[in-house]
Amino acid sequence: MKYLCLAYEQESVLNALSRKEWDGLRHETLEYVEELKKKNILISAEPLQSVKTASTVRVRSGKTTITDGPFAETKETLGGFFLIDVRDLNDAIKIAAGWPSARLGSIEVRPLEPGLREERRYD
Repeated sequence: MKYLCLAYEQESVLNALSRKEWDGLRHETLEYVEELKKKNILISAEPLQSVKTASTVRVRSGKTTITDGPFAETKETLGGFFLIDVRDLNDAIKIAAGWPSARLGSIEVRPLEPGLREERRYD
């Protein structure tokens, strides 16, 4: 089953890391990515640019509005994602817990829908 793991982080926490701490975290993350690829678990993983570069788009009554920044003001913002294919939620949670930045932020784990439902979007 496929799971999208959303990595949330505080930019200020990452920016406060020393060069040595950042290099260590980066190296550990890249090693974990390679390990998951070798096990055919990782489908894709990408970091996102700073939340300062975000634009939020809404369309209401045919009118498009664009807001600079994220949808909501929060301390933790979406910093990246990784898509995995594992047996079940327990395996997905184990993979997310092993992601190095989980120690500094949080990882939201969500199963993918096999397609867009006809009856309704959410139960």
